[in-house]
Amino acid sequence: MTDVTPDIDGLVIIDKPEHMTSAGVVSRVKQILKAKKVGHTGTLDPFATGVLICCLNRATRLARFLLGGEKKYQALLHLGIETDTQDATGKIISEQQPAAKTETEIKAAFRTFQGTMAQVPPTYSALKHQGVPLYKHARRGKPIQKPARQIVIYDLHILEVRWPFIRFETTCSAGTYIRTLGADIGRALGCGGHLKALRRIENAGFSISAAMTLPQLEMCADSPELKHCTVGMAAALKDMPAKQADSALAQKITKGAPLTDKDIVRAELDSRSKFVKIVASDGALLAVIERNTKQDTYQYCCVFN
Repeated sequence: MTDVTPDIDGLVIIDKPEHMTSAGVVSRVKQILKAKKVGHTGTLDPFATGVLICCLNRATRLARFLLGGEKKYQALLHLGIETDTQDATGKIISEQQPAAKTETEIKAAFRTFQGTMAQVPPTYSALKHQGVPLYKHARRGKPIQKPARQIVIYDLHILEVRWPFIRFETTCSAGTYIRTLGADIGRALGCGGHLKALRRIENAGFSISAAMTLPQLEMCADSPELKHCTVGMAAALKDMPAKQADSALAQKITKGAPLTDKDIVRAELDSRSKFVKIVASDGALLAVIERNTKQDTYQYCCVFN
């Protein structure tokens, strides 16, 4: 393998393979690109596949702005069998022959899960209790049940029904467990269920069509095309309003000088966002700032000199 620059900053969008942890993908990306730092913006279960956003080097400081992005999934629900993990990797805890439902009944059940609701996180998850992931407590026979959290299901529709399997697609808020959604739908249909397969097809505006496999990343790392395999830091913050800095503003940012509304013209930006990305004339990301609405001033979230 050719020497890969260790200071490349930006994102790589990986199509995570099945049976590999998100941490395992991060470790592999770090090894392939010889990066100093790599992090991801939202765990995928080992059995799941699809979009995993990996932040490289200085771009790890942008992860906080991507973690809350909407996510889209396609899932295969197997009705009649419940497992302790709510997916195909767990132990069967309940099994029955599901009585066939009409299309109207199935759609009615799905409709009840759209909108804002409280969802109880699964006991097998990466959430932590006293610093230890819940799945480790569960494996020791001491499952910890976390309180319900508010989630939003923006869209939920059926793609295919081949009883006892239902393939569906959903767009949801960050923090939503699709395993739990599937199990809850199964119970609403009166027979229980678990996820047979799960694929994340979009995360924070990045689609599966933009993702590459780890072997493809290896090929990019061996070629001059590496820069085309990554997303620059400014482009990574797709939905964040941008302010192009003139020389005076760039100099202020370099010195860490205080910024006010005189420096950032709010009329030019989306007023709904409290964050603003400042970019140089060549498109490079200079800083991310946050507005203090009470004082009409800005504080620096991160600066890239």
